[in-house]
Amino acid sequence: MKKIVFLVSLMMGLLVSAQKKGNEYMLFFLGGQSNMDGYGYVKELPDSLTKKMKDVYIFHGNTVVDGTTEGGGLGIWSKLQPGHGTGFVSNGEKNTYSDRFGVELSFAYMLKQKYPDKKIALIKYSRGGTSIDSIAALDWAGCWEPDFNGRKGLNQYDYFLTTMKNALKAGDIDGDGKANTLKPSGILWMQGEQDASYDEAVALRYYDNLKRLMDLIRASMLTDDLPVVIGKISDSWNTDEGKVWPYGELVQYAQEKFAKTDGNAAIVRTTRYYGYSDTWHYNSEGYIDFGKQFALKMIPLLK
Repeated sequence: MKKIVFLVSLMMGLLVSAQKKGNEYMLFFLGGQSNMDGYGYVKELPDSLTKKMKDVYIFHGNTVVDGTTEGGGLGIWSKLQPGHGTGFVSNGEKNTYSDRFGVELSFAYMLKQKYPDKKIALIKYSRGGTSIDSIAALDWAGCWEPDFNGRKGLNQYDYFLTTMKNALKAGDIDGDGKANTLKPSGILWMQGEQDASYDEAVALRYYDNLKRLMDLIRASMLTDDLPVVIGKISDSWNTDEGKVWPYGELVQYAQEKFAKTDGNAAIVRTTRYYGYSDTWHYNSEGYIDFGKQFALKMIPLLK
Protein backbone atom coordinates (compact mmCIF):
# COMPACT_ATOMS: atom_id res chain seq x y z
CA MET A 1 0.00 0.00 0.00
CA LYS A 2 2.78 2.44 0.88
CA LYS A 3 4.34 2.02 -2.56
CA ILE A 4 1.00 2.81 -4.23
CA VAL A 5 0.68 6.01 -2.19
CA PHE A 6 4.32 6.89 -2.99
CA LEU A 7 3.67 6.33 -6.69
CA VAL A 8 0.57 8.54 -6.69
CA SER A 9 2.56 11.27 -4.93
CA LEU A 10 5.34 10.93 -7.50
CA MET A 11 2.86 11.18 -10.37
CA MET A 12 1.26 14.28 -8.89
CA GLY A 13 4.70 15.85 -8.61
CA LEU A 14 5.26 15.30 -12.32
CA LEU A 15 1.85 16.78 -13.13
CA VAL A 16 2.61 19.91 -11.13
CA SER A 17 6.01 20.24 -12.81
CA ALA A 18 4.41 19.86 -16.24
CA GLN A 19 2.02 22.76 -15.51
CA LYS A 20 4.82 25.27 -14.95
CA LYS A 21 6.40 27.35 -17.69
CA GLY A 22 10.04 27.18 -18.69
CA ASN A 23 12.33 25.24 -21.01
CA GLU A 24 10.94 21.89 -22.11
CA TYR A 25 13.12 18.79 -21.83
CA MET A 26 12.73 15.33 -23.30
CA LEU A 27 12.94 13.07 -20.23
CA PHE A 28 14.43 9.57 -20.27
CA PHE A 29 14.94 7.06 -17.46
CA LEU A 30 18.02 4.79 -17.49
CA GLY A 31 17.91 1.76 -15.21
CA GLY A 32 19.11 -1.78 -14.60
CA GLN A 33 22.23 -3.43 -13.22
CA SER A 34 25.99 -3.16 -13.79
CA ASN A 35 26.05 -2.87 -17.58
CA MET A 36 23.75 0.13 -17.14
CA ASP A 37 26.04 1.46 -14.40
CA GLY A 38 28.80 1.47 -17.00
CA TYR A 39 32.37 0.14 -16.84
CA GLY A 40 33.88 2.08 -19.72
CA TYR A 41 37.02 4.08 -18.93
CA VAL A 42 36.74 7.86 -19.21
CA LYS A 43 40.35 8.03 -20.41
CA GLU A 44 39.33 6.00 -23.48
CA LEU A 45 36.52 8.31 -24.60
CA PRO A 46 36.73 10.11 -27.97
CA ASP A 47 37.03 13.89 -27.81
CA SER A 48 33.38 14.31 -28.83
CA LEU A 49 32.24 12.75 -25.53
CA THR A 50 34.69 14.28 -23.07
CA LYS A 51 33.02 17.66 -22.55
CA LYS A 52 29.91 18.75 -20.69
CA MET A 53 27.01 18.51 -23.11
CA LYS A 54 25.03 21.60 -23.97
CA ASP A 55 21.31 21.38 -23.14
CA VAL A 56 21.68 17.89 -21.61
CA TYR A 57 21.14 17.43 -17.88
CA ILE A 58 21.24 14.33 -15.71
CA PHE A 59 19.97 13.37 -12.27
CA HIS A 60 21.93 10.29 -11.16
CA GLY A 61 20.36 8.69 -8.10
CA ASN A 62 22.80 7.48 -5.47
CA THR A 63 22.80 3.67 -5.35
CA VAL A 64 22.58 1.68 -2.12
CA VAL A 65 21.94 -1.92 -1.10
CA ASP A 66 18.46 -3.02 0.00
CA GLY A 67 17.60 -1.97 3.53
CA THR A 68 19.70 1.19 3.58
CA THR A 69 17.62 3.91 5.23
CA GLU A 70 19.68 6.90 4.12
CA GLY A 71 21.28 7.97 0.87
CA GLY A 72 19.35 5.89 -1.64
CA GLY A 73 18.14 8.01 -4.56
CA LEU A 74 19.92 11.22 -3.54
CA GLY A 75 21.25 13.35 -6.37
CA ILE A 76 21.34 16.73 -8.06
CA TRP A 77 20.68 17.91 -11.59
CA SER A 78 23.87 18.74 -13.45
CA LYS A 79 25.11 19.02 -17.01
CA LEU A 80 25.94 15.63 -18.47
CA GLN A 81 29.67 14.89 -18.40
CA PRO A 82 31.89 11.79 -18.12
CA GLY A 83 32.02 10.04 -14.75
CA HIS A 84 28.49 8.65 -14.40
CA GLY A 85 29.72 5.05 -14.50
CA THR A 86 30.38 2.63 -11.66
CA GLY A 87 31.83 4.42 -8.64
CA PHE A 88 29.71 7.54 -9.06
CA VAL A 89 28.15 8.77 -5.80
CA SER A 90 26.01 11.71 -4.72
CA ASN A 91 24.99 13.04 -1.33
CA GLY A 92 22.23 15.21 -2.73
CA GLU A 93 24.37 18.33 -2.59
CA LYS A 94 27.45 17.32 -4.54
CA ASN A 95 28.28 14.70 -7.16
CA THR A 96 31.51 12.73 -6.95
CA TYR A 97 32.38 11.53 -10.44
CA SER A 98 34.18 8.27 -11.19
CA ASP A 99 36.69 7.34 -13.87
CA ARG A 100 34.03 5.24 -15.65
CA PHE A 101 31.10 5.91 -17.98
CA GLY A 102 28.02 4.13 -19.29
CA VAL A 103 25.57 4.47 -22.18
CA GLU A 104 24.36 7.93 -21.14
CA LEU A 105 27.06 9.84 -23.06
CA SER A 106 26.70 8.39 -26.54
CA PHE A 107 22.92 8.02 -26.12
CA ALA A 108 22.51 11.74 -25.42
CA TYR A 109 25.07 12.66 -28.10
CA MET A 110 23.14 10.72 -30.76
CA LEU A 111 19.84 12.27 -29.71
CA LYS A 112 21.35 15.73 -29.99
CA GLN A 113 22.54 14.92 -33.52
CA LYS A 114 18.97 13.95 -34.41
CA TYR A 115 17.25 16.73 -32.46
CA PRO A 116 19.75 19.62 -32.22
CA ASP A 117 17.09 22.07 -31.04
CA LYS A 118 15.75 19.80 -28.27
CA LYS A 119 16.84 19.80 -24.64
CA ILE A 120 17.38 16.43 -22.94
CA ALA A 121 17.02 15.34 -19.32
CA LEU A 122 18.19 11.94 -18.06
CA ILE A 123 17.29 10.27 -14.77
CA LYS A 124 19.58 7.36 -13.97
CA TYR A 125 19.32 4.78 -11.21
CA SER A 126 21.00 1.38 -11.55
CA ARG A 127 22.87 -1.04 -9.33
CA GLY A 128 25.20 -3.88 -10.24
CA GLY A 129 24.11 -7.43 -9.39
CA THR A 130 20.43 -6.62 -8.93
CA SER A 131 17.64 -8.98 -9.97
CA ILE A 132 13.98 -8.34 -10.73
CA ASP A 133 12.99 -11.58 -9.01
CA SER A 134 13.34 -11.63 -5.22
CA ILE A 135 14.39 -15.30 -5.22
CA ALA A 136 17.57 -14.36 -7.10
CA ALA A 137 18.41 -11.30 -4.97
CA LEU A 138 22.01 -11.05 -3.77
CA ASP A 139 22.61 -9.68 -0.25
CA TRP A 140 25.16 -7.14 -1.46
CA ALA A 141 23.12 -6.00 -4.46
CA GLY A 142 19.34 -6.02 -4.07
CA CYS A 143 16.11 -6.55 -5.95
CA TRP A 144 13.72 -4.53 -8.13
CA GLU A 145 10.63 -6.66 -7.46
CA PRO A 146 8.00 -4.07 -6.43
CA ASP A 147 6.27 -6.28 -3.83
CA PHE A 148 9.50 -7.52 -2.24
CA ASN A 149 9.91 -5.94 1.18
CA GLY A 150 13.61 -6.72 1.42
CA ARG A 151 15.47 -5.50 4.44
CA LYS A 152 13.53 -2.93 6.49
CA GLY A 153 10.95 -2.86 3.70
CA LEU A 154 13.32 -1.11 1.28
CA ASN A 155 14.54 -2.40 -2.07
CA GLN A 156 15.75 -1.13 -5.44
CA TYR A 157 12.26 -0.27 -6.63
CA ASP A 158 11.86 1.98 -3.58
CA TYR A 159 15.16 3.71 -4.35
CA PHE A 160 14.07 4.15 -7.96
CA LEU A 161 10.88 5.86 -6.76
CA THR A 162 12.92 8.06 -4.41
CA THR A 163 15.25 8.97 -7.27
CA MET A 164 12.30 9.94 -9.44
CA LYS A 165 10.69 11.95 -6.65
CA ASN A 166 13.89 13.82 -5.86
CA ALA A 167 14.53 14.53 -9.53
CA LEU A 168 11.02 15.69 -10.34
CA LYS A 169 10.58 17.97 -7.34
CA ALA A 170 13.41 20.18 -8.61
CA GLY A 171 11.44 22.64 -10.70
CA ASP A 172 14.47 24.39 -12.19
CA ILE A 173 16.93 21.75 -13.41
CA ASP A 174 19.16 24.02 -15.49
CA GLY A 175 19.58 26.89 -13.04
CA ASP A 176 18.10 29.63 -15.22
CA GLY A 177 15.62 30.71 -12.56
CA LYS A 178 12.60 29.28 -14.38
CA ALA A 179 10.74 26.05 -13.72
CA ASN A 180 11.19 23.50 -16.49
CA THR A 181 8.78 21.12 -18.17
CA LEU A 182 10.00 17.51 -18.23
CA LYS A 183 8.23 15.60 -20.98
CA PRO A 184 8.39 11.80 -20.42
CA SER A 185 9.92 10.38 -23.58
CA GLY A 186 11.42 6.94 -22.97
CA ILE A 187 13.01 4.24 -20.83
CA LEU A 188 16.35 2.48 -21.32
CA TRP A 189 16.67 -0.83 -19.45
CA MET A 190 19.77 -3.02 -19.23
CA GLN A 191 19.39 -5.89 -16.76
CA GLY A 192 18.80 -9.62 -16.59
CA GLU A 193 22.20 -11.17 -16.00
CA GLN A 194 21.47 -11.93 -12.34
CA ASP A 195 18.09 -13.50 -13.19
CA ALA A 196 19.91 -15.61 -15.78
CA SER A 197 22.40 -16.92 -13.23
CA TYR A 198 20.16 -18.29 -10.46
CA ASP A 199 17.93 -21.14 -11.66
CA GLU A 200 15.58 -22.11 -14.47
CA ALA A 201 12.40 -21.10 -12.62
CA VAL A 202 13.62 -17.55 -12.09
CA ALA A 203 14.68 -17.23 -15.72
CA LEU A 204 11.29 -18.52 -16.88
CA ARG A 205 9.55 -15.81 -14.85
CA TYR A 206 11.63 -13.04 -16.40
CA TYR A 207 9.11 -11.96 -19.04
CA ASP A 208 6.29 -11.50 -16.53
CA ASN A 209 8.58 -9.71 -14.08
CA LEU A 210 9.97 -7.45 -16.79
CA LYS A 211 6.55 -6.56 -18.20
CA ARG A 212 5.19 -5.62 -14.79
CA LEU A 213 8.23 -3.54 -13.85
CA MET A 214 8.24 -1.64 -17.14
CA ASP A 215 4.51 -0.94 -16.78
CA LEU A 216 5.09 0.45 -13.28
CA ILE A 217 7.99 2.61 -14.41
CA ARG A 218 5.79 3.89 -17.22
CA ALA A 219 3.09 4.67 -14.68
CA SER A 220 5.58 6.63 -12.57
CA MET A 221 6.22 8.74 -15.67
CA LEU A 222 2.49 9.14 -16.44
CA THR A 223 2.65 7.49 -19.86
CA ASP A 224 1.18 4.02 -20.40
CA ASP A 225 2.75 3.56 -23.84
CA LEU A 226 6.09 5.20 -23.06
CA PRO A 227 8.78 3.80 -25.39
CA VAL A 228 11.04 1.17 -23.82
CA VAL A 229 14.33 -0.01 -25.28
CA ILE A 230 15.83 -3.16 -23.75
CA GLY A 231 19.50 -4.04 -23.90
CA LYS A 232 19.81 -7.76 -24.66
CA ILE A 233 22.09 -9.58 -22.24
CA SER A 234 25.11 -11.37 -23.67
CA ASP A 235 27.76 -13.80 -22.44
CA SER A 236 31.52 -13.37 -22.40
CA TRP A 237 32.09 -17.15 -22.07
CA ASN A 238 34.96 -16.17 -19.82
CA THR A 239 34.74 -18.84 -17.11
CA ASP A 240 36.24 -22.28 -16.61
CA GLU A 241 32.79 -23.75 -17.31
CA GLY A 242 32.34 -21.64 -20.42
CA LYS A 243 29.01 -19.88 -20.00
CA VAL A 244 28.77 -17.10 -17.42
CA TRP A 245 24.93 -17.07 -17.34
CA PRO A 246 23.61 -20.67 -17.16
CA TYR A 247 20.06 -19.65 -18.10
CA GLY A 248 20.95 -16.74 -20.37
CA GLU A 249 19.01 -18.03 -23.36
CA LEU A 250 15.78 -18.08 -21.36
CA VAL A 251 16.20 -14.45 -20.30
CA GLN A 252 17.18 -13.47 -23.85
CA TYR A 253 14.00 -15.13 -25.12
CA ALA A 254 11.95 -13.19 -22.54
CA GLN A 255 13.57 -9.92 -23.61
CA GLU A 256 12.85 -10.64 -27.27
CA LYS A 257 9.25 -11.55 -26.38
CA PHE A 258 8.78 -8.28 -24.55
CA ALA A 259 10.16 -6.26 -27.47
CA LYS A 260 7.95 -8.14 -29.93
CA THR A 261 4.68 -8.11 -28.01
CA ASP A 262 4.73 -4.78 -26.17
CA GLY A 263 3.78 -2.55 -29.09
CA ASN A 264 6.05 0.34 -28.16
CA ALA A 265 9.33 -1.35 -27.34
CA ALA A 266 12.56 -2.31 -29.08
CA ILE A 267 15.69 -4.29 -28.25
CA VAL A 268 19.41 -3.71 -28.81
CA ARG A 269 21.05 -6.93 -30.01
CA THR A 270 24.57 -5.69 -30.82
CA THR A 271 25.77 -6.59 -27.30
CA ARG A 272 26.69 -10.06 -28.57
CA TYR A 273 29.53 -8.52 -30.57
CA TYR A 274 31.09 -6.37 -27.84
CA GLY A 275 34.46 -7.01 -26.27
CA TYR A 276 34.75 -7.34 -22.50
CA SER A 277 36.94 -5.64 -19.94
CA ASP A 278 36.30 -8.49 -17.49
CA THR A 279 34.02 -11.53 -17.21
CA TRP A 280 30.82 -9.50 -16.87
CA HIS A 281 31.26 -6.03 -18.37
CA TYR A 282 31.78 -4.61 -21.84
CA ASN A 283 34.85 -2.62 -22.80
CA SER A 284 34.84 1.12 -23.47
CA GLU A 285 34.21 0.72 -27.19
CA GLY A 286 31.23 -1.48 -26.39
CA TYR A 287 29.60 1.07 -24.09
CA ILE A 288 30.05 3.83 -26.67
CA ASP A 289 28.30 1.76 -29.32
CA PHE A 290 25.70 0.55 -26.82
CA GLY A 291 24.53 4.10 -26.11
CA LYS A 292 24.45 4.83 -29.83
CA GLN A 293 22.33 1.73 -30.48
CA PHE A 294 19.95 2.67 -27.65
CA ALA A 295 19.40 6.00 -29.40
CA LEU A 296 18.96 4.44 -32.84
CA LYS A 297 16.30 2.09 -31.43
CA MET A 298 14.61 4.84 -29.40
CA ILE A 299 14.30 7.47 -32.14
CA PRO A 300 11.73 5.56 -34.29
CA LEU A 301 9.58 5.07 -31.17
CA LEU A 302 9.44 8.76 -30.25
CA LYS A 303 6.23 10.58 -31.06
